[in-house]
Amino acid sequence: MTSIDEFAAEAREWLERNSTPRQDVDASRTSVSVFHDLPADEERALLARVCTWQRKRFDAGYGALTWPESDGGAGLTPAHEEAFAELERDFDTPGQHELASVSAHLIAPTIDLFGTPEQRRHLVRPLLRGDELACQLFSEPSAGSDLAGLATRAERRGDEWVVNGQKVWSSGAQFAGWGELIARTDPDAPKHRGLTAFLLPMDTPGVDVRPLRQMSGGASFCEVFLDDVRIPDEWRLGEVGAGWKVTLATLGFERSHSGANTELGGGYRHLVATARRLGRLDDPDVRRGLAEVWVQEKLGELASTRDREARLDGAEPSAIGSLRKLAWAQKLKQVSEVAATVLGNRLIADTGDDVYQWTEHVLGAPGYRIAGGSDEIQRNIIAERILGLPTEPRGDKNVPWRDIPR
Repeated sequence: MTSIDEFAAEAREWLERNSTPRQDVDASRTSVSVFHDLPADEERALLARVCTWQRKRFDAGYGALTWPESDGGAGLTPAHEEAFAELERDFDTPGQHELASVSAHLIAPTIDLFGTPEQRRHLVRPLLRGDELACQLFSEPSAGSDLAGLATRAERRGDEWVVNGQKVWSSGAQFAGWGELIARTDPDAPKHRGLTAFLLPMDTPGVDVRPLRQMSGGASFCEVFLDDVRIPDEWRLGEVGAGWKVTLATLGFERSHSGANTELGGGYRHLVATARRLGRLDDPDVRRGLAEVWVQEKLGELASTRDREARLDGAEPSAIGSLRKLAWAQKLKQVSEVAATVLGNRLIADTGDDVYQWTEHVLGAPGYRIAGGSDEIQRNIIAERILGLPTEPRGDKNVPWRDIPR
């Protein structure tokens, strides 16, 4: 296997040939928004640039470094992946988009775990390369934190499933070609045992995607209506009735991946730049807050590396992902609080300078306390599955879903 030093030297040469070094930019003037706030055509163009860069990296052997060569990966270690990410930060690239990340880091590995050979052949490599994009079709208006209580119904008719229902908070659904859909196939079974997962082409007749405007200004989330949507059984993901296992795997990947991008929504270096620009670096409260954010970012980087190494050793997603996700949500909250300390009343009034953009972070960060399972759900999982505390009383645990009051 190529040593880290040899790999880094080759990767830097490739980056120099295919990109340009990042110019020093005042970090206090760069975007600190948590969610994109762009018109649909501009967001689509951004996503296209992200996917083009993803394909270029993939074809050069840098797009799926820890994946096996059979999937188009390089079969290298998390240390190699970390080395490339560190180098890439020094170059001018299109950045990231949540849908591209969900496709490559959440749904591709889920299909790799549960998909048929045909499903894996058709989707894993394209999702990793950026040729296909896929969203999650999980949460519903009446089943957010209680995801297992979802009501979207899938009924089998011959070799097809007919699906009716509604999903919500589906990030990037308006740009996705595929969706990982969880639906109820047995209303007579307890809620966790009556679910089945499907891979849904988003251009299937009966699929209606409607973007939702968020308080931060963007429309990253969508609601998706499913009206007599027909899915061939060949696109069922996993066994009938085993949809909860598939769901937990995807959520595990999501929670483990939380915090992998320390630049999302701004962080330590952006706060320092803003504090310096406003002459607040000597304030003891500001300095204390900056130190706490720096520590949280370093802990997040170490945790992400540790989790990648565990996955490379064959570990499946586990409850540790809930710990990572909770820490990431708390870090975003912490960044908001420090930003408020630095800006003071500048945070609530646009005085014509760029520091007011921190409102986009403050308004967007709470979304990550819900995405992937609310903070309260993460604490329950941590308490029960990591700390071994008694499970929370659940009156509907063994009750058929059909009989649960709603």
